[in-house]
Amino acid sequence: MDFADSPEHAEFRREFRAWLEVNLADDLKVEDAQDQRIAPDRETLERRIAWQKKMHAAGWVGISWPKEYGGRGASFMQQVIFDEEYFRARAPILPCASGLGLLGPTLIHWGTEEQKKLHLPKILSADEIWCQGYSEPGAGSDLAGLRTRAVDQGDHFVVNGQKVWTSGAHFADWCFLLVRTDPDAPKHHGISYLLVDMKTPGVTVRPLVLLNGHRHFNEVFFEDVVVPKENLVGKMNEGWKVTTTTLMFERGGAGGRDHAAQIARLVELAKQFPNRQEPAWRESHIRQQLAQLAIDTKALQVTRLRGLTRRLRGEPPGPEGSILKLFGSELATRIADFSSTLLGPYATLETETEAVPDSPRWAQRVLGARQYTIAGGTSEIQRNIIGERVLGLPKG
Repeated sequence: MDFADSPEHAEFRREFRAWLEVNLADDLKVEDAQDQRIAPDRETLERRIAWQKKMHAAGWVGISWPKEYGGRGASFMQQVIFDEEYFRARAPILPCASGLGLLGPTLIHWGTEEQKKLHLPKILSADEIWCQGYSEPGAGSDLAGLRTRAVDQGDHFVVNGQKVWTSGAHFADWCFLLVRTDPDAPKHHGISYLLVDMKTPGVTVRPLVLLNGHRHFNEVFFEDVVVPKENLVGKMNEGWKVTTTTLMFERGGAGGRDHAAQIARLVELAKQFPNRQEPAWRESHIRQQLAQLAIDTKALQVTRLRGLTRRLRGEPPGPEGSILKLFGSELATRIADFSSTLLGPYATLETETEAVPDSPRWAQRVLGARQYTIAGGTSEIQRNIIGERVLGLPKG
């Protein structure tokens, strides 16, 4: 892969960078890609919706989506450049991230023409915010063990069950939901993929408060929820195929872009933070650990770029996305652990200090990093996928 921009791509990069410099207000910027992934309150959400609408009006949302559904019809490489520049500018994660990054591409691949025309333009314009109804109390890593039922009633389904760890459900307008429609079928069969309006009677959302105080996860309960048949994506009882596509887009999006910014900040802190009366940077083991983290981050970024070749050929993400998910999430944990080693008690403070002004942010990372080895498929599940689908090893 040639990492240099072509003249066309270089011009596209300049155009988008210039637009961000003029239009992205400082009070919208975040410190890293995981900062406030879900808006912490309704006011912040509304500001981010207004930001997405502004981007959409200028033609900067869903740029690689087909024009007939409101996209720009740009190349996938232009989408990659867009992502790089958006992250570089410290712009916030868009409120419709699940719709843009997961459901939208899945609908483009699997949805009916009516589903595409109804939902894709509204996702782009931030008029529909989506959440993902996958995990259950008894079906997380083993997602195919889900028990939420949908009973076929002719022109509609009736859904009963519970989902958990549903990010942003308290703000969502719609949910893409996995349900079991044939309880007698083998585990990976008899599953269907539904689109559910969160305002439907019988849908109840209950927030979950995390150890770090964040409230972006929820429990969602479905009690005799009526879902029209036209909201079925793909074929009935064959939803696992659709689900696999969504999961590949989710895992293939990892790439360590925020890791590099965190390591750069740790280098700054190591050069100024005292360790036995001298800057910690003078300790060889500190420099060695930072160097290894930087090397691993670069390896992750290059692996991500290698995976992009599939997308440039017009193919959906493959199982190699599990390599990015596994290595990226565990690298995030190692970075958080190193920050504890470097900063000591300052990495546990919830208030700013003169010595480490961003202490609260590091405390949040220490508390929150390990969740990324679970969310989107645990590290153990990723190792199974890599072994079976990438290395061709027999199932254990």
